[in-house]
Amino acid sequence: MKKRSVVLLLLAAVVAFPHVLWAHCEIPCGIYDDQARVQLIAEHIGTIEKSIQQIHGLQKTEAVNYNQLVRWVMNKENHATEIQSIVAQYFMTQRIKPNSDQYSQKIAVLHRMLIAAMKCKQTTDLKYVAELRELLKTFDQLYFK
Repeated sequence: MKKRSVVLLLLAAVVAFPHVLWAHCEIPCGIYDDQARVQLIAEHIGTIEKSIQQIHGLQKTEAVNYNQLVRWVMNKENHATEIQSIVAQYFMTQRIKPNSDQYSQKIAVLHRMLIAAMKCKQTTDLKYVAELRELLKTFDQLYFK
C-alpha cells in the first residue's frame, strides 16, 4: 500500500509539474542533447512571435478581449523565461567550458540571447524575435561547427 502511494504521488508530481521535471540536472551524468535544446529554443521563439502577433491583433479589435490579451502576454513571457533558463542553466552553466574553442564568442552570444529574451518580455516589438532567431543561428554555428 505504501509503495503504491509513493508511485501515485510521483505520477501526480509528473503531471502537475512537468516544467520542473523537464529541466536537466546538474549532476554530471553525461546525458545531454544539445541539438534538442537548440530546437526547443527555436520553438519557444516561434511561440513568442505568435503571441506577439495575437497581442497586436487583439489590441486592434473594437471590443478588446482582455482575458485573451492577458493570456497571450503571459504565454509570451513564459516562453521567454524558458529561453533564459535553457541558455543560462543548460548552456552557460553546464555545457560551455571556459577552455573551449571560441568561449568568449559563445558566452557573448548567449548573453545577448538572455537580453533579447528579456526584451521580448518587456515589449511586443517583433525586432527582438528576429534578433533571437539570428542569435540562435549564430550560436548554432559557433557551437556545432
